[in-house]
Amino acid sequence: MKIEHIAIWVRDLERMKSFYTTYFNGLANDRYVNQSKGFSSYFISFSSGSRLELMHSPEIPPNLNNLDQQNLGLIHFAISVGSKEKVDQLTNILKTDGYEVIGNPRTTGDGYYESVVLDPENNRIEITI
Repeated sequence: MKIEHIAIWVRDLERMKSFYTTYFNGLANDRYVNQSKGFSSYFISFSSGSRLELMHSPEIPPNLNNLDQQNLGLIHFAISVGSKEKVDQLTNILKTDGYEVIGNPRTTGDGYYESVVLDPENNRIEITI
C-alpha cells in the first residue's frame, strides 16, 4: 500500500499551485471546477511518490491551528529533495524569496536531516533528504 495523495483546503488556489510547482518541481493537472458546488482543485504530481491535491471552496472556514501551539491531526508533510545540499539550497531559496523558515536545516535526534518551512498559507513542510 501507499498514500496516493494528501489534500489541503486553500484560500488562494493559484498561488498555492504556483508555490508547489515552482519550488518542488510539481506538475499540475488542468484545474477541475464543479460550478454547482463552488469547488475547484488541482492535483500536483511529483517525480515519485504521492500527489498533493489543492482544493478551494469559499465555504470552508479558516484552519484554527496556530504556529506556536500545535493541535491534534495532520500537522505537516515531508518532501524529499535527495541530498543534504539540496535541503540547504531549497531552504535558502525559500527564505530569500520571503517564505518563513521555522526550522533551520539540522539533523534530528532520529537521524533525519531536514528543515521546516511554511507554504503561503502556513502549512508546514519538512524538506528532507
